[in-house]
Amino acid sequence: MKINLFLIFFLFITSCAVSPPSKTSNICDIFDEKRSWYKASLRTEKKWGIAPEVTMAFIKHESSYQQGAKPERTRIFFGLLPGKRKSTAYGYAQVTDGTWESYKKDTGYRFVSRRDFKDAVDFIGWYNNRSNKNLGIPKNNARLLYLAYHEGMNGYQKGSYRAKPWLLSVSTNVQNTANKYGSQFEKCKKRLDSPFYFLFN
Repeated sequence: MKINLFLIFFLFITSCAVSPPSKTSNICDIFDEKRSWYKASLRTEKKWGIAPEVTMAFIKHESSYQQGAKPERTRIFFGLLPGKRKSTAYGYAQVTDGTWESYKKDTGYRFVSRRDFKDAVDFIGWYNNRSNKNLGIPKNNARLLYLAYHEGMNGYQKGSYRAKPWLLSVSTNVQNTANKYGSQFEKCKKRLDSPFYFLFN
């Protein structure tokens, strides 16, 4: 009986899992495949002023669109055994426990999940909007927004990222992805906006 209940629970959990898009190099392909992601990205733009190409670039580089992404574990005993994870970051947007609680408290959202795409993109919009207001970072500057996202606002103000060449490289890649996604999105935006497109595709 216990085994049957476990199997039912396991099947329920796996059935709720969302697979990453089959093509991630083109934002139009992603939105063609994931209509709900397209709508969630537009809601984030309308609410927080963060364009879809910036939001999607963040998620691509944070989790590669993996719903349950977590940081790698450290290795102990001469690298033979897995140790603790490097942080509590989790989900599409790789949000740590404490920052997620701040988001919930500030927005008043109680029933949100880091595994839910629409909640993850709303979080990215919320955080980047705060970076714009508190740090003066332009909302289209994905590179600087990402540095503040990774280091936290205090860390960004102190310039902690300057001692991390790897992070500077990643932030440049995020900006390049946002630029590429933006150019692609301009070519398919009209098609995606059509109320008939998703009806027949």
